[in-house]
Amino acid sequence: MDNQAQILGELIPNGGGDPIPLVKDRLLVGRRESCDVVLRFSNVSAHHCQFFVDAGYWFVKDLNSRNGVKVNSRRIATRKRVDPGDTISIAKHEYTLNYDPVDLGATGPPPPDEETMHEVLGRSLMSRAGLDRRQVHEQQAADKRREAAKRYNVLDDNPGQVKRKKQPPGG
Repeated sequence: MDNQAQILGELIPNGGGDPIPLVKDRLLVGRRESCDVVLRFSNVSAHHCQFFVDAGYWFVKDLNSRNGVKVNSRRIATRKRVDPGDTISIAKHEYTLNYDPVDLGATGPPPPDEETMHEVLGRSLMSRAGLDRRQVHEQQAADKRREAAKRYNVLDDNPGQVKRKKQPPGG
């Protein structure tokens, strides 16, 4: 047996760079040196996401990162199966995942994307409903930006765009 660790897949950076070998079946990805895959970018969280193999397929799970994880341009909320050739965005840094499910022990149809009942029940009701504090704060900030954009358009010369606040009587 050779001294080199078995490679279970590769993350290929889109736009160039050295491939990142996936040498364990469970990998922590983040900015911290203690992570299995270290991404030294300021927009990557300390513990950003986790990759793991289930029934011969790679899955990715967002660990409540600030800038999120996307698979094929769709943001994930929990865990998501990553098929060979899929694009993964980790805080705007894109990678293509290359691997062969058969080499990882896949037989039959791929496992579902959804979390198992045990994983779902292990999270708080507020988190499952998408109401944890960070999500609510981000939604409120987005609502404020949309409201501000509706109030005044600098490119529109029509009168009446600025709504004046009602003055109290005698003021």
